[in-house]
Amino acid sequence: MATDMPLKIRWVLAHEPIELFLRAAKRFKATMEEVAPGRLEFEIMTCGEYSQRYAGGKTVTKHDLLDLMESGDIEMSQMYTSTLGRTHNRDMWALDLPFMFRDHGHAQRVLEGEMGQKLMTDMSVNTNVQGLAFTYSGGYRMIPANVVIEKIEDFHGLPLRCNKCPIASETFRAVGAQPVEIELEEINDAVADGRILGGESTYARYYALSQNACCKVINDAEHSLFLTSIIVGKGFWSGLDEGLQQMVKEAAFDAARSERKESIEDIDIVKAKCAEDDLKVVTMSEEERLRFKEKTAYVYEKFEDMFSKGLVEGIRAAA
Repeated sequence: MATDMPLKIRWVLAHEPIELFLRAAKRFKATMEEVAPGRLEFEIMTCGEYSQRYAGGKTVTKHDLLDLMESGDIEMSQMYTSTLGRTHNRDMWALDLPFMFRDHGHAQRVLEGEMGQKLMTDMSVNTNVQGLAFTYSGGYRMIPANVVIEKIEDFHGLPLRCNKCPIASETFRAVGAQPVEIELEEINDAVADGRILGGESTYARYYALSQNACCKVINDAEHSLFLTSIIVGKGFWSGLDEGLQQMVKEAAFDAARSERKESIEDIDIVKAKCAEDDLKVVTMSEEERLRFKEKTAYVYEKFEDMFSKGLVEGIRAAA
């Protein structure tokens, strides 16, 4: 319903590095101010800033984000799809399946197409969260470590960090590694105290989270995509008129496309800096990637019953 007063959007940036997530928020804000001037008022802030302004100084972390959206205390944010799979829509975990996406073009067709949008809207069936668009915030995963992983046998026995998703763990078990389910932001401490020798991350986080200080090798197999999403509270969303909803959807798609493009561009920037700093980037050969793919093929069958019927087949078959 239209109103003379702008509707306020509190957009909280909950994940590190903040700059990755700020990209999409800023782009979205700029687009909406252009296409719907005066309709929305934005307050883009970190968890710490939200705590001081709205929570009386009480500590607010990324783990509180979805609860804040469920309660209507914030309107928009971004969230890891692996987290959404754990808490809001199990089908999101299908996106973590090894070698699910053939390339970035395939990913775009899925994420922006019918399958991707169904994943987003299905969240709102039983929760107060509506998905809008998929971002990368990193793109294909790589493995910063202190060991070189050139072939499948090199994984054997390695304790490696992965996200808190059974598919991610099983992917590493399939090649003989020892998966350690901890937060991405814990990699540095976990390497320092010997819990892991490395773990899944992305190029955009390697320097931004100082992973270069503890892991001197980037092992790049492009085995799965690191995905996040732009999300909005359902209560706020349902209060927008149809025209404004459409503008918000289009602005979110635009922001997501721009963010994914920048995430891909980050890769060459980080590789160049690694060359300057004499840090090794090991790209797995096509032959070994094929072996990796073959070793993990059973994961699809193992978790088949976890997902909605036809979901995995539809993603893989996207033209």
